[in-house]
Amino acid sequence: MEPVFIIATITYMVSCACYFGFLFFQKTTLQRAAAGLMMAGFALHTVSLVACGIRAGNFPVNNLHETLSVTAWAIAAVFLSLFFKYKLKILGIYAAPLITLTMIAAYQMPKPVAQNPQLFKSWWLAAHIITIFLGNAAFALACGLGILYLLQEKGIKRKTRGFFFSRLPSLDLLDTTGYACIVVGFSMISIGLITGVIYAKAIWGRFWGWDPKEVWSAITWLLYAALLHARLTIGWRGKRAAIIAIIGFVVLLFTFFGVNFLLEGHHGTFTAM
Repeated sequence: MEPVFIIATITYMVSCACYFGFLFFQKTTLQRAAAGLMMAGFALHTVSLVACGIRAGNFPVNNLHETLSVTAWAIAAVFLSLFFKYKLKILGIYAAPLITLTMIAAYQMPKPVAQNPQLFKSWWLAAHIITIFLGNAAFALACGLGILYLLQEKGIKRKTRGFFFSRLPSLDLLDTTGYACIVVGFSMISIGLITGVIYAKAIWGRFWGWDPKEVWSAITWLLYAALLHARLTIGWRGKRAAIIAIIGFVVLLFTFFGVNFLLEGHHGTFTAM
């Protein structure tokens, strides 16, 4: 379904352009067009992934091309969920470019056949991947909301207010939505880690093997657990929570990409180039 993937990518790109047009010109028609194109791109992307999975006979994460494609799909899914729940229109200026760049990167990647396709034929693996990717997508958007929070806070403190002040929602809405992303992301990766250790036991005969990805996933989980604990117990919110959300996403990026490329481990199978 290569043509469908390409059309989905182009649709995301046009949505991205409309979101930036909305940022600068504040025209409702541009925002509606951007959201409509995002939904259309997501629908096409879903068709592409389903077709890819059917063709391969397993969940489509057989190489880096497919892994990046699923990453972009998960970000789009979480973004659209936030859009319908919180009506946070401006988040598209962060989500749309992130989705588009991930799709372009996925298209550039080679598409080798998995060396051991039996590794991918497991419902536990499918559950692990879906929850982990949705959790990561939620954390990615929490990072974006953290950035928008810091921009808005800076605008409020300045006498001249600045470019973003009238274009961004209230600090309270940004903080609340960011917190919702952290809660969803933490819940998803918690389920993902549980299904992951069950899958590891079924495939490799042990629940935990100190694989670099396992270790860094645990570190990421602990970081977000600490953020949630601090918010619930000592009221960490606002600027401090925004900064931690950004730092957490940087750690997550290293866990997702850096570990596979810089450290040896069996997770590299899923991002083979």
